[in-house]
Amino acid sequence: MGREQTQTESPQPGHEGVRRLNWGCGEWTVEGWINADIKAGDGVDLVGDIRDGLKLDSDSVDYAVAVHSLPEIPYTELVSTLAELRRVLKPGGVLRMALPDLDKGIEAYHRRDSSYFKVPDEDARSVGAKFVTQMVWYGYSRSLFTHEFIEEQLLKAGFTSVQHCAYKQTASPHADIVALDNREQESLFVEAVK
Repeated sequence: MGREQTQTESPQPGHEGVRRLNWGCGEWTVEGWINADIKAGDGVDLVGDIRDGLKLDSDSVDYAVAVHSLPEIPYTELVSTLAELRRVLKPGGVLRMALPDLDKGIEAYHRRDSSYFKVPDEDARSVGAKFVTQMVWYGYSRSLFTHEFIEEQLLKAGFTSVQHCAYKQTASPHADIVALDNREQESLFVEAVK
């Protein structure tokens, strides 16, 4: 992952010349963003596994957003994945992530609040079963997150500062970095600066 990418990328910059990356977009592609995912689909600009390197030049993206995509990366590859996202950011560029918040899930479990969990009764009936199913998201999530854990991983990946943020609020100079925020109830939000 640490190798330099030399391909000139074709995705269009966002509005006003700002280059914005929507990494792990799945089917949620957004106009004006470079939509990247492991699977091809309508509106996906870059297809490939981030662990093989993104087909973007180093220092070429103003900011990147990842909404619930990092959990699909195994624990042993989190730092190198974050380092690859850091590589494509311009100096001072910002990575914003929404991640499933393990602490919120534990609190809901202890409150016995089955309404917190997005798992239907036909998949899991008890609060404990809903908790586990949601935290591993039917086997797709390979890593779990707390604020402290993601902060440590980001710093290990070379980011210079980490800011915990609220839903739709940013510490960055990019007001629309929050445009892709969703899943407020179950998520933690964090920004890291290259």
